[in-house]
Amino acid sequence: MLKTVTLALTALLPAAGAQAWEPQKPIEFVVTSGPGGGTDSFARAVQAIIVKHKLVDRPIIVTNKGGGSGAEGFVYGKGAAGDPHKLVFGTNNEYLLPFVANLPYAPEDLTPVAAMAMDEFVLWVNGESPYKTAAELLAAAKEKPGALKFGGSQSKDVDQTLVTMVGEATGARFTYIPFKSGNEAAVQLAGGHIDGNTNNPNENRGQWQAGMVRPLCVFATARLPAGPKVSGDLGWADIPLCRDEGIAIDSYQMPRAVWLPGGVPAEATAFYTELLRKVSETPEWQDYLTKSSQSGRFLTGEEWQAYIRAEQDRVRAVYQKQGWLAG
Repeated sequence: MLKTVTLALTALLPAAGAQAWEPQKPIEFVVTSGPGGGTDSFARAVQAIIVKHKLVDRPIIVTNKGGGSGAEGFVYGKGAAGDPHKLVFGTNNEYLLPFVANLPYAPEDLTPVAAMAMDEFVLWVNGESPYKTAAELLAAAKEKPGALKFGGSQSKDVDQTLVTMVGEATGARFTYIPFKSGNEAAVQLAGGHIDGNTNNPNENRGQWQAGMVRPLCVFATARLPAGPKVSGDLGWADIPLCRDEGIAIDSYQMPRAVWLPGGVPAEATAFYTELLRKVSETPEWQDYLTKSSQSGRFLTGEEWQAYIRAEQDRVRAVYQKQGWLAG
């Protein structure tokens, strides 16, 4: 009887030498943007923290594949199906790009791991603009439909989507001009070549410091965190909410997130989820969020999947109304 019980207990114990999944070779961070972009900075911040705190014992290599608004990197991730040593760093482009372009990948071809931060969006005008509030800007846009020019990163992307949503929510109409990046749109606004943009805080920080642009409101449910003053005696927390300025859009954000290729072991997904969680809890990560003016929000599992579905539904409605959906 004792022998039988012993054998039964032994069967419940892990096999000798068994352990949780761990990387067995160098890890590749695939960045779906060019060097120096927001996604590139995101991936390299995660890499630096992992190395500093020795969170894994394998080398990490960062490669940039930002062609096609990031599609190049997502297609590369699809082609690495089953390989748990490649992590794809991107934004909501992963699950929104296939709405507007016929691409050789689908969002389901990659495995969501976690979202780690949210880029906020601010309504900006030139520093010498006559519009001191969002209400004044909207009134001018309604008086002369299409006369005011808004610039942003790419066409049918997050910026044009938001500008379109502002128009739908207020009855104003703007002319949208796509540029190669948010940074280029910031330069164009600072030079007075366009009337406004909806850049992330960090993309227009330098121009705001120099007084070349002015924030009118932020698309969020709460004011941005207080911090050091940016322009004169004004800081991010001094920017009013767009919903309080007559724009019925409660929130608009762009997640900074990580995917694995499809077909990887569940144990590998769990490993990287916990690894990224550890990164998000370090002081260095909080410094990165502060410097880049992003909001920290760690989403994984069903919560992350639910966020993706909700955003797809909201944006699909905009694309369908505008006739942007790919055939």
